[in-house]
Amino acid sequence: MDFKFPKKEKLKSKKVIDRLFAEGKSVTVFPLKLIYLKCELPEEVRAQVGTVAPKKNIKSAVRRNRIKRLMRESYRLNKHVVFNNSEGSFAFLFLYLGKKMPPYTEIESAMTKTLSKFLKAEGQKGT
Repeated sequence: MDFKFPKKEKLKSKKVIDRLFAEGKSVTVFPLKLIYLKCELPEEVRAQVGTVAPKKNIKSAVRRNRIKRLMRESYRLNKHVVFNNSEGSFAFLFLYLGKKMPPYTEIESAMTKTLSKFLKAEGQKGT
C-alpha cells in the first residue's frame, strides 16, 4: 500500500476549487464535511485533495494549521479505501466544521466514516 501524499495529489487549481463549490456534492460526518466532484484532473492522479479549517470558527492560525495537518494525515492513511473501490478521478475538499481543537482519533474516525459514506453515495449513482 502506498501511504504517500505527493504534491500532484494536492488540490491547488483555483478553477477546480471554484467548480467544487459550484457543482460539487457533499457528505457530512461531524466534524468533517467532504465536498467532491468527479472531474478530469490535469495531473495523472485518481484524486486531488484540499483541506480547510475556517478562520471564522478557529481564530488561531496555529490551531487551524494543526487541524489541517491532522486531516491530511488521516486522509493519507485512509485514501486506499477510496482508490481501491472507486472509478474515475475526483477532486476532494475536506472542511472542518467544529469550533474546538479535536484529538487525532476524532478526526480519524470521522475521516473513515466520511470516505465510506462517499463510496456509498457514488456507488448508488453508478448502479
